[in-house]
Amino acid sequence: MKNKLLPFLKQFIPFSILLFTIQFLLTHYLFAETPFFYSLYSIYAFHFILTFLFFLFLVFVNLTFFDKTGYAFLATGILKMMASVVFLIPLIKSNFENKIPDVGAFFIPFFLFLLFETIHSVQLLNSN
Repeated sequence: MKNKLLPFLKQFIPFSILLFTIQFLLTHYLFAETPFFYSLYSIYAFHFILTFLFFLFLVFVNLTFFDKTGYAFLATGILKMMASVVFLIPLIKSNFENKIPDVGAFFIPFFLFLLFETIHSVQLLNSN
């Protein structure tokens, strides 16, 4: 498990830090006047933790039931989408005036983290 998780973490941590830094600078300088419902820290904590836990689960499934790894990836993708909706429910129910910047600030990293996870899941499938 360590052999499959360590290369992922060596790329995942710098990727997350780079994305966070880029988005922080963009929101700080280009959208300084725009109020956001969620902080960048909470958005990136959500994405980082979920992506790491789901990839950890995929590695476990890959080691124990190799032929079910693809199904596990699909299941984690669906769970990730459901968790995102639950995460955004307070924003949706709020009387916050402009929700579009928050939705963009959430879903742009969502798709980038999903792309990163997909690339590494395919590498996981191809490694055996």
